[in-house]
Amino acid sequence: MIEQKLDWGDSAAWQSRDFENLQQLILDETGVSLSASTLRRVWGRVTYNSLPSTTTLDTLARFAGAVNWRQFVKEHTDHNNAAAPADPLPVPKPAKQQPARLVWMLAASVMISLTLLGIFALKKTPPPVKESDYQFAVKPVTRTIPNSVIFTYDAVAAPTDSVYIQQSWDKRRRTLVSKNQHTHTSVYYEPGFYLAKLVADNQVVKEIPLLIPTDGWLATISKTPVPVYLPAAAFMNKTMLRLPAEAVTAHNMPLQPEAPDVYFYNVGNFNPVPLSEFAFSVRIKNEYGEGAAACRLTTITLVTDDSPIIIPLSAKGCVSEIGLLSVDQMVSGKQADLSGFGVDFLDWVQVGCKSIGKTIEYSVNGKTVYTCALPERPVHIVGMIYRFRGAGAVKDINLYQQDKPVFRAFF
Repeated sequence: MIEQKLDWGDSAAWQSRDFENLQQLILDETGVSLSASTLRRVWGRVTYNSLPSTTTLDTLARFAGAVNWRQFVKEHTDHNNAAAPADPLPVPKPAKQQPARLVWMLAASVMISLTLLGIFALKKTPPPVKESDYQFAVKPVTRTIPNSVIFTYDAVAAPTDSVYIQQSWDKRRRTLVSKNQHTHTSVYYEPGFYLAKLVADNQVVKEIPLLIPTDGWLATISKTPVPVYLPAAAFMNKTMLRLPAEAVTAHNMPLQPEAPDVYFYNVGNFNPVPLSEFAFSVRIKNEYGEGAAACRLTTITLVTDDSPIIIPLSAKGCVSEIGLLSVDQMVSGKQADLSGFGVDFLDWVQVGCKSIGKTIEYSVNGKTVYTCALPERPVHIVGMIYRFRGAGAVKDINLYQQDKPVFRAFF
């Protein structure tokens, strides 16, 4: 029920940030803070043999719309287990109807019919939206992060006051605006490619691509609602990007009981590369594997002007917890063999992907580990993101269009 309420897609593909966002949503709605690690245990993302506490169950039940866990169980048990009588009761012959009773029944039937007609009328499909009746434009203020974006819009044609501006695909980033005004501003705390939306009466009436770039390399440590931004000297030198564990704790971010995610971004700083002609490779290392970070979860994201490519890595024993996103194709470690993305991280791991004909081929340490279909529509790579649970390093970055180097760094 919570997954249906959130509408975030298959929970098997949720990332650490999704559980952090769910933690905040639950806190906002119920006033109770359940840790992201507790939520991961409930969703089966972390092995845990004990049952959830009563507080956890009560809080999740309230977030799902019930009074508490006991009432939630009672409602669903009553609904699912209601049994019909074994033998039907004999039906008595109807007694002779009295005129007054017939009049009452007729009136009741008319009232019920009118009520049902009213309900069906309310549920009629809304008239189609004329996009030409709406205007929508976006303008980032700067190339640095955070970045404020100025939205200008015209939604006077909206039939009601239910007009929203949505930062991206994520409905949680939707803000109610006045249909009689024309300007709204919003802050983007993370770089990337977004599809900003103008929504009227729950219908997307305009959609505009929006690139939030970085000014060179950017490193952050995940924190809600605003990440911790790091100076270049803390993570970059001539040969690599690296944020060791001691640098994370030096910024007052504890690694236990749960390590935060560390990100390296570079978005919008090279010419877009067609996905049909690309080759990419990198050497990467996750340097923290203590406590709850034993899986050493790591992802490499190629940001595109469409859906991204997200390549996962983990300790060999944790490949059930990872997922590969290849633009249109989501592959879960729960339903597919992603063991080729399991590594020991004792040394640098070489990861690559490239287009070959109508496929994208993924490789780890020179061995092909997975192949997915290449989208038929034009898609271009516009940036890259490296994410580590705890601490990590990156070097030897190569991005080619056919045989021509487009972006190379840290050799």
